[in-house]
Amino acid sequence: MNRYLYFVLTLLFLTIWSSCRKDFEFSPSNGNLGFSKDTVYLDTVFTNIGSSTYNLKVYNRGNNDISIPSVRLALGEASNYRLSIDGMAGKVFDNIELLAKDSLYIFVETTIDINNLPNLNGEYLYTDQIEFDAGSNLQKVELVTLVKDAIFIYPDRDNTTKVIETLTIDIGGEQIETELQGRELLPNELTMTNEKPYVIYGFATVPNGETLIIEAGARLHFHENSGIIVNNGASLQINGGLSSNPETLENEVILEGDRLEPNFSERPGQWGTIWFLDGSVNNIINYTTIKNALVGILCDGNANDPTDKLTITNSKIYNSSNFGILGRNTSINAENTVINNTGLSSFAGTFGGKYNLTHCTIANYWNNGFRQFPSVLLNNFILDDDNNAVVTDLSEASFNNCIIYGNDNPEILLDEVEDTSIDFNFKFTNCLIRFEDNNNNFSGPNYDFNDATHYEGNIFNQNPDFKDPDLNMLIIGEESAAINKGLTNFATQVPTDILGVNRTTSPDLGAYQHIVFPEED
Repeated sequence: MNRYLYFVLTLLFLTIWSSCRKDFEFSPSNGNLGFSKDTVYLDTVFTNIGSSTYNLKVYNRGNNDISIPSVRLALGEASNYRLSIDGMAGKVFDNIELLAKDSLYIFVETTIDINNLPNLNGEYLYTDQIEFDAGSNLQKVELVTLVKDAIFIYPDRDNTTKVIETLTIDIGGEQIETELQGRELLPNELTMTNEKPYVIYGFATVPNGETLIIEAGARLHFHENSGIIVNNGASLQINGGLSSNPETLENEVILEGDRLEPNFSERPGQWGTIWFLDGSVNNIINYTTIKNALVGILCDGNANDPTDKLTITNSKIYNSSNFGILGRNTSINAENTVINNTGLSSFAGTFGGKYNLTHCTIANYWNNGFRQFPSVLLNNFILDDDNNAVVTDLSEASFNNCIIYGNDNPEILLDEVEDTSIDFNFKFTNCLIRFEDNNNNFSGPNYDFNDATHYEGNIFNQNPDFKDPDLNMLIIGEESAAINKGLTNFATQVPTDILGVNRTTSPDLGAYQHIVFPEED
């Protein structure tokens, strides 16, 4: 076949094919649409804070191409919901085409001002509907959102002065600096109650000479790059209390991010830190949960003050993307404190300092990628701009009746720059510790577990029998090696565990007395 004849036949075939082809014909929908859900719950949002984006899938399970005459919000343009269909945003759409056996996504968002709604005790259940078609063919999908009222703290409120601080974290010798925006708290903001939750943008700074008091049951929610700075000469006192209801934790103070959707409830690194600057004084934290921060607590300076710079008791720190507690040449006293799930170390006492931890559970079951540091890190130096070590005294680091465990091995690191003029004092007494040096990477006097100067009465590499450490449930069960292993003299200093259970007669290690876990169905 010559080239000319081939061209003619091809042209003839295309002409016949195109003359037989019919354009797509769309029939009106007849009320037989299918939906991925009959109600779209947009979870809980704070007033005037936009929600996440949720989706609804719409199905045409029939054999004919259809056109949906109308897709609209029942409240029309007055609705606080927003829709997006095929890349178009709006609240009312006409003639949405949908091929046979095909589907389309509708994306839903909302931002609601509770001041424009009937307010019921600071909460309002806001609803609307997505309506498809009309008349006898009308189909509906419900939209539901719980809106919470809150007290908002913004950097530029009342034209107050903005503050810029530089947060410096030493990670593997690398100095990472971040500029932080915020403002000093006003006098009427220095007492935070449980009447409404607080939503904080930027770093709320406690002024010199003032004390921020956070009362039992308060809830603080921090936006991205936000937190609290306790200034030189200032104090923070969080006065949480023991709760009777383990579900509502009615007396506990909770500090977390401002995203209330369930898939954010345990997500690390959503906000900044609680930062105690060098010179802040008399800081107390009791019955508090700090979760989902970059660094749960950052405490700087005052290592040689006669009283501890920070006392933290009966508290929990979870899901910090860097450190749970990071001390830098400071003084911290911790009792009945639980730390878990951190991207670096759960407790780090760096650049020397003074630390005393009794009946604490310091674990790290980080499962969000590689972590390079153990649960407990102690060192006596920082690196200057020329990468030279600047050393100072680690005057004390005592761990008494504690559990130090995790999903890595070993779970303690004693990183000393030796200097005969510098103290490096530490002691682990009656602790359950995970430490196996199968490759002989750790040697020297700091890892001589027979040296009573540094180690006494400890248990190594035995099962703590945590209930579910991946879910931050670090209560110990009846098979725990920590049961009845605590020294009574430390237990009498902390006579009840974090749940209020007396431990003086037969103390277990860690923050919890053991319980018998119920049998799983």
